Amino acid sequence: METFDPTELPELLKLYYRRLFPYSQYYRWLNYGGVIKNYFQHREFSFTLKDDIYIRYQSFNNQSDLEKEMQKMNPYKIDIGAVYSHRPNQHNTVKLGAFQAQEKELVFDIDMTDYDDVRRCCSSADICPKCWTLMTMAIRIIDRALKEDFGFKHRLWVYSGRRGVHCWVCDESVRKLSSAVRSGIVEYLSLVKGGQDVKKKVHLSEKIHPFIRKSINIIKKYFEEYALVNQDILKNKESWDKILALVPEIIHDELQQGFQKSHNSLQRWEYLKKVASRCQNNIKNDKYGPWLEWEIMLQYCFPRLDINVSKGINHLLKSPFSVHPKTGRISVPIDLQKVDQFDPFTVPTISFICRELDAISINEEEKEENEAESDVKHRTRDYKKTSLAPYVKVFEHFLENLDKSRKGELLKKSDLQKDF
Repeated sequence: METFDPTELPELLKLYYRRLFPYSQYYRWLNYGGVIKNYFQHREFSFTLKDDIYIRYQSFNNQSDLEKEMQKMNPYKIDIGAVYSHRPNQHNTVKLGAFQAQEKELVFDIDMTDYDDVRRCCSSADICPKCWTLMTMAIRIIDRALKEDFGFKHRLWVYSGRRGVHCWVCDESVRKLSSAVRSGIVEYLSLVKGGQDVKKKVHLSEKIHPFIRKSINIIKKYFEEYALVNQDILKNKESWDKILALVPEIIHDELQQGFQKSHNSLQRWEYLKKVASRCQNNIKNDKYGPWLEWEIMLQYCFPRLDINVSKGINHLLKSPFSVHPKTGRISVPIDLQKVDQFDPFTVPTISFICRELDAISINEEEKEENEAESDVKHRTRDYKKTSLAPYVKVFEHFLENLDKSRKGELLKKSDLQKDF
């Protein structure tokens, strides 16, 4: 994939919003079948324009209005907010206190910068294939819990365009949840706690919750290659001292000696497990399992959620199919069937898909000169001719499941209302 030149962004965005943005699918999503009147009209959008000009409380009557405004403004970033009691663009005309956020998808934001204390390959906004596995594990752990522990059906995972992932849980019942319930859900899904000054951020009790056991089982599939080979978390004294801070002092000296005799992270980890297991039996004599080993695995690999994003109904989150102004990459949906294959570095940039479109347009013009094209001939949607197509297909599959579910609910209601 070619490099992105930010100076080209204004022109590229014009082409993207005019010919490549999947408006019909986007509107179909946020309109939710038009079952609730004014649902789309009361939704807040916010645009970030060139030079960081930020416009909140935008709202639109329909797909056509949204298209026209996006093509006129060419936003560098689009955020989606809540569905309000009144139209957001009229919020200044509403009596004080009456303008209230009423519904919103339950959203999650996982950002790689929150793992800076445990990844050795990159820091800050940088990512590489060695640390992207953290996002793969996060998606697998959180998605399994949302699906199996909470029974949420409609979960859309989206690449942020730079260094993280977002999740939109779109079930009708979920969109109505209060902030208190959202806080409870995100609290359930949070294990790594404490700021920069706190060394040990995971504490397990004797009774391990099934959610933690299932999360550990997912981490185990990745841990050796990710943590011991790619991150090399026990490479040298500096790195293993960080891990010694997470285990009881009683075994520090023994581990230090053993680590010095071992040759690599794999051997040191095996030694740690052996010592921890013996320590466990001596201290507690419990039969539940290898706590120390699990606490380290969770601290190094467990998802780190931005709690405020999830609990606030009026919190904004970057929209799918937005363009990241620094990388030029599109915020594309992630296929849950292929999470392990998802590669952020192959996600198309806006410059790449615009050039693909230019090349195709030139070919089509040449063809049209050679053959008379009838006005009736169906023209393929432009994004389908570019590398964006497979990602829009993932989005369409998500929308189809939403539609089926909605129709099923309507049938159920009509059957219940029949008089027998």
